[in-house]
Amino acid sequence: MINVTPKVSIIVPVYNVENYLAKCLDSLVNQSLEDIEILVINDGSNDGSAEIIHTYSQKYPDKIKPFTKGNGGLSDARNFGIDRALGSYIGFVDSDDYVERSMFEEMFFLAQKHDAKMVICNIQKVDQNGNITQKLTQIPNMPEKINLNDYFSVFSDLSYFACNKLFKKELFNTKRFKKGIHFEDIQLIPQLLLECETIAQTQHFHYQYLERTDSITKTHTEKGLDILRAVEDVEKSFKESPYSQKVKELKNFQIFEGIYSFLAYLAFVKDEKLFYEMAHEMDVFRKDRQIKIQDILKYNRFDKNYLLSLPLKKKIFYLLFFAGQIKLIKKLM
Repeated sequence: MINVTPKVSIIVPVYNVENYLAKCLDSLVNQSLEDIEILVINDGSNDGSAEIIHTYSQKYPDKIKPFTKGNGGLSDARNFGIDRALGSYIGFVDSDDYVERSMFEEMFFLAQKHDAKMVICNIQKVDQNGNITQKLTQIPNMPEKINLNDYFSVFSDLSYFACNKLFKKELFNTKRFKKGIHFEDIQLIPQLLLECETIAQTQHFHYQYLERTDSITKTHTEKGLDILRAVEDVEKSFKESPYSQKVKELKNFQIFEGIYSFLAYLAFVKDEKLFYEMAHEMDVFRKDRQIKIQDILKYNRFDKNYLLSLPLKKKIFYLLFFAGQIKLIKKLM
């Protein structure tokens, strides 16, 4: 049986994932860290997910806590779980993904060892047969314990997924995922990082991100502008943080998330009128922050030029965009 205060609360929002949920829950109930609670939030599913949750909660009543709520989206489901979490630390797992058996044991150990409010592990993308399609190393060439005053470059270099991190619960005392937006991780996780003095990392690829073949092709819409709004929210917290003087890292964050990430989304916007409108919004964003094209082209991530590291097609898209050849881009797309 778990204690009244478990070491880790794992929050799993669920919405219509009947084909993948069992594998996700199997990976969690079999964690080598036994002192955990798994909050499974059924966010208004209308498939067979509810029956799967019921089966697992009956089989593992000491670990799984099932909840049902009306559909409110990913942020709302995560916040619902945060409000009910009893653990000293909180983790998030998407219900179509799964994790390695030792993930939360190692990350909890590192949090305790280094008094870290945030712990990060690597991610690997897998297909539906479990084959690895891509390895995503999060913080290469840095120590296990990272003092942010010494290594604040991670603020602009880090990928801000929620699912490959362990958070001290107190980070959520006054903060929650923003409801009704896309890119909620970009909006919140950097703000949580600004509350940390020390973070820790493991180079193990604990988190398995499933690339689904049955997903409906995503429609790229004006919701992409939420990326820019997310960066704006982070900027406000940055100015009030202990790191407010580190303006170089803030600019690099604006370049990576506000420009490169935004352009990666914009590249798939099919509606031509919307494409131009969003491109204009990004140009205003860039000019308001006095970010020069030269700054963007020279941006280094983990001490390597980011643009040069990209695949050729994406590299050409960015270069044409920065050269102002937007009409040519639309002809090539």
